[in-house]
Amino acid sequence: MATEGEEPTLTVDELAARAGVTVRTVRFYSTRGLLPPPVIGPRRVGHYGHEHLSRLALIEELQHQGMTLAAIERYLEQLPPDLSAHDLAIHRALVASWAPDAPEEATRAELERRTGRPLSEEDIDRLAAMGVLERSGPDDGVYRVDPGLLRLGVELLDVPIAHETILAARIVLLEHTRSAAHELSRLFQDEVWSPYRERESDPEHIKAMKSLSAHMQPLVLQALVTAFQRSLKEELRAAFAAE
Repeated sequence: MATEGEEPTLTVDELAARAGVTVRTVRFYSTRGLLPPPVIGPRRVGHYGHEHLSRLALIEELQHQGMTLAAIERYLEQLPPDLSAHDLAIHRALVASWAPDAPEEATRAELERRTGRPLSEEDIDRLAAMGVLERSGPDDGVYRVDPGLLRLGVELLDVPIAHETILAARIVLLEHTRSAAHELSRLFQDEVWSPYRERESDPEHIKAMKSLSAHMQPLVLQALVTAFQRSLKEELRAAFAAE
């Protein structure tokens, strides 16, 4: 197999075998624009290289995190067009280390056992509205559950606040956390990613990037929680002072 910087040498069958997918999948991704076109060699045979392997690995990771094909298309469209195989590997490392817990499947009985309480149809509807779970099918009695939100969602079932207010609060939080995540991502790319791109000759830099990302995650989350708590306290104090 070619090393970084060499001409692509893999046929579509070899690429599919190394990536663990079918040739049909490779061709499908190519028609959707998820993979760059191969280099056409003698006898009109297409050849693939490291970048194609890295993109297939990234697509697999994004699918593993629950992203739809349309969402993956939008994600890849936002990437710079000149990313090397190393850059794509870094993307995959970051996706894997920062992604939330993958959804789990559970029956109604399993949900009640995990939450320690019976759940009415109204409870299920409220949990679904809060994004804690969704029905896998209309009649199969199986739910896809976000394990990170389950405990919080169940606690909110007993909060004496109108359901509409909880949903409105969720929308506010999603809107502003996405904005914060966008700005932090831009800062991370400008101040951390770029220096690592300059060290592509170092075979350890992807491993180091993944380790750095894993260490940054709890620090960033704690900083966000602390900043939010302080801001909320100040807003509440100001609101009651005005009353």
